[in-house]
Amino acid sequence: MANRNGGFIGTDGLDAPDPVTDVTPTGGNASVSVAFTAPTDTGTSAITGFVAQVASSGDNYSAGSNTGTSSPIVVSSLSNGTSYTAKVWAINAYGTSAPSDASSSVTPTQPTVGLFGGVDTDTDLIQKINITTTGNTSTFGNLSAARDQNAGCGSTTRGLFGGGTSDSNVIDYVAFLTDGNATDFGNLREGRNYPASCSSNTRGVWGGGGDENGQMIKIDYVTISSTGNASDFGSMSQVDFRQGAALASPTRGIFWGGTDGSNRWNVLQYITIGSTGNSVDFGDASNGGVSTHGCLSSETRGMKGGGHDTSTYSNYIDYVTIASTGNGSDFGNLTQGRREMAAVSSSTRGVFGGGIKSGDARTNVMDYVTIASTGNATDFGDFSVSGKDYGGCSMDHGGVQ
Repeated sequence: MANRNGGFIGTDGLDAPDPVTDVTPTGGNASVSVAFTAPTDTGTSAITGFVAQVASSGDNYSAGSNTGTSSPIVVSSLSNGTSYTAKVWAINAYGTSAPSDASSSVTPTQPTVGLFGGVDTDTDLIQKINITTTGNTSTFGNLSAARDQNAGCGSTTRGLFGGGTSDSNVIDYVAFLTDGNATDFGNLREGRNYPASCSSNTRGVWGGGGDENGQMIKIDYVTISSTGNASDFGSMSQVDFRQGAALASPTRGIFWGGTDGSNRWNVLQYITIGSTGNSVDFGDASNGGVSTHGCLSSETRGMKGGGHDTSTYSNYIDYVTIASTGNGSDFGNLTQGRREMAAVSSSTRGVFGGGIKSGDARTNVMDYVTIASTGNATDFGDFSVSGKDYGGCSMDHGGVQ
């Protein structure tokens, strides 16, 4: 039976639609997407639209609103971290329905963006994930030039990709919260493939790599907020370093493993990111020498996953406490052994993605771990393009806390 009781002043409320039902909000970045079920009884005229309004306290539905012709309706310009409820009204030529029941509450949050840039066969694609959830990648944009074998780092707002195939010296940058193509940042001091990169919230560092003359020991740095060419930071003190990986706390960067083309290293080296200088011995990995692996970190703990070791396609995950020098410890295993992969992280969760699995087949698998708790990795989702040799960066890794 119709229960409509809306309508403009001076208009018969029985001509207005029944109330909307099943109002369900979903939080986004400074927004709420409000889904609902339209009434079957539309009154004496067809429904022409709906209005969604949200409240941050009590029954004052003035915190934000938007209109639309169907479900869902997105209400924007809200405050991340604030809880909202929603109501929806249906509209026809005679008036407005009674309000729906209030929805359950939802809290908009800023996504923690992780990016994977480039892929083998010199592709320029940048793929995106929200690290705090699970799911497949979406397309973010493209690098300024097609290349793989690059390394990524970033601040809370800006991600950088440097180096790559054909001994590239290019550094690109993107804004994490704005999908789109990368922009030229500047150049590394020397073109190189397979460098490793880490960052604090202000400084990005690239170490090692290779070119036509062999392995490098150079370390470069940039100020992330200012475009420009890289400057000399120092040198790797222990080994020629290529196909390694790096991680960071806000003050310390660690370069893990690597190869000289014949031997794979279990050596860990560290730098103080805010001060230039050569790397210093940190300790040794627990599972032997490794290359083409992924590294990630929280503010206090760093880890390595996968790579090329004595088994060719490693599934080992090792970890260290970044503030204390010493050897690595066993963390757990990936869901799938693989090498030539990349890794990104939030302050609490790490994601390992892509690479080559047994038989040199490309994989689109992404795994995740909770950094503070040892244990095996869990399936996160899939890349849209299977491949290897990505560069990875994120807006909430251990170096930016």
